[in-house]
Amino acid sequence: MQGVDEELREEFHAAGRRLTSQRWLIFRLLREAEEHLDAEGVYRRAKTLNPDISLATVYRTLGVLKEMGLVEEHRLGQEHGHYEAVREGPHYHFTCLGCGRVIEFDSPAVAEIETALEEREGVCVLRTHLHISGYCAECQDKVGGQNRNDEPS
Repeated sequence: MQGVDEELREEFHAAGRRLTSQRWLIFRLLREAEEHLDAEGVYRRAKTLNPDISLATVYRTLGVLKEMGLVEEHRLGQEHGHYEAVREGPHYHFTCLGCGRVIEFDSPAVAEIETALEEREGVCVLRTHLHISGYCAECQDKVGGQNRNDEPS
């Protein structure tokens, strides 16, 4: 496990878990991925680097990484989850209903909503998940420019 982040090893140790080579591989794949991968996508990539890895190991490892707060699962408009390594700072997702493209974005307006909610209700917001779906510019042309009130067929 050359190049293993010592901080990551310490996080696993503090959680009473071992950082195995398979866990390190799966975490590294998610951290380096430029798109949101589902478990099958993680498995396919991991299998090219470690032919002995199983799909069950991928699922178990994703669960461990989620439980430790290192990975987030997003539904992104589909029945199955997509995973990404937790990053610094908030970001949100737009999913195109036509082509499935996911666009990540940030918005100061969301932080304003969180602050207003905390002040008005006395709550403490720890996480915000925002998922918006619609049609990207390219798919709008294909579906004839559906508007906000149109539901996908």
